[in-house]
Amino acid sequence: MILFEILEHGMNSLRRKRAIRRMNSMHGRFQISNEEFLYVLSTFIFEPIRWLEKYAYRPMTEIEKQGVFRNYLELGRRMNLKNIPQTLAEFERYNLEFESRYFQFAPSNKLIADKTIDLLLGFYLPKFLFGIGRPFVYALLDEPLSSALGLPKASRWRRWLVEKGLMIRAFFHQKSPEPQHPVLGTRRKRPTYPEGYHIEELGTFPSKSPADLA
Repeated sequence: MILFEILEHGMNSLRRKRAIRRMNSMHGRFQISNEEFLYVLSTFIFEPIRWLEKYAYRPMTEIEKQGVFRNYLELGRRMNLKNIPQTLAEFERYNLEFESRYFQFAPSNKLIADKTIDLLLGFYLPKFLFGIGRPFVYALLDEPLSSALGLPKASRWRRWLVEKGLMIRAFFHQKSPEPQHPVLGTRRKRPTYPEGYHIEELGTFPSKSPADLA
């Protein structure tokens, strides 16, 4: 929701300022290096570009890629990040070098991956079908990522099935009428916030200690 607020209201809006303040407050509770922040920022640029190149009916144009890059470059500045690569090519090189240097398995990786996959499947399937859906999620992951997360390697036929399914989706997407209105994440009804929300209440907050509750 915080990222939707930033992306949908623009970098110079009051809601964007409030959302970045809330995000920086959450991040500030943890020891995250500038290098790690830069890598995570880069994934918001390059993973959508790669996904569309592989599974959409057309890849992004160069202008679209630059637009995504410039948007997140500005977001990085407003997060007070240092040494942000200043071109798309430089940032992609940083992204790939970081993965090559740091991707390795840790038990915490698998714990977080399992919870994240459950969250993803929850958007599309009832819980009793998660076991059927999980192998199809594995089929979307490349080898370095699967190994680092400690997840099973998808079979060749399942990867083929998933790729063909997404190609069919892209075909029908191309043939469908252009949407007349944008689909905005901030306008979706969400069970977590049935009466709406305040930006300052989004995200995570420090747990109260026993002394705070006394």
